[in-house]
Amino acid sequence: MKDTNQIMLERIIITTTEGSKTLHIPEWNECYHSQHGILQEASHVFLAQGFDQIDSDVFSILEMGFGTGLNAFLTCYKAQEENKKITYFTLEKYPVEEKELRELEYWKLINKGNAEETYFNLHQAPWGELTEINENFSIMKYNSDFFELMNLPVSSIDLVYYDAFGARVQPELWENEIFSQLYGTMSEGALLTTYSSKGSARRAMQHAGFKVEKKEGPKGKREMVNAWKI
Repeated sequence: MKDTNQIMLERIIITTTEGSKTLHIPEWNECYHSQHGILQEASHVFLAQGFDQIDSDVFSILEMGFGTGLNAFLTCYKAQEENKKITYFTLEKYPVEEKELRELEYWKLINKGNAEETYFNLHQAPWGELTEINENFSIMKYNSDFFELMNLPVSSIDLVYYDAFGARVQPELWENEIFSQLYGTMSEGALLTTYSSKGSARRAMQHAGFKVEKKEGPKGKREMVNAWKI
């Protein structure tokens, strides 16, 4: 995430309506995940409307906002289950602390014996080094601001998970500049998927060159967006 004040804001842990936990920033009244439930949101927006839309057994993903690591964690297991080979790039300026991760307990969302180890392997992977988590999934994490993307060796991306904080608190992350940068990193025919369907954000994506499609949103949200590089 990109903090407009360039400082680390206070985070607390709250419980969603499905009983899972998420991080909340009181100063912004903003959560890292949907308060309707973290698993259903991530599975719908990033897996069903993202991962499942890529017709290839080998592809790259760029996640804007590593955060709690939930999207990477779910994607890692999906890659194993479907025997797809994923190279996963992600940017995060303010990493979540281990004590927060342990209280969130996201590894319990996956009914696998090695889930906790895998979850922490993702978080403990060194910054700036491509790290193999398993034979199907490798991750490259950058401790960087979103607007540093143009200075990073990231290119030929097939799928973008755009999981930035909402435009209400960080409007600059939903404007033309960032979408133009993303467009430049993506391969022909690549997909950007995001939970937001705000009109100004869709227009910014279109201005950058994307073909934008509204999709049915996850629980608690009427619409979301798929944006294709054409």
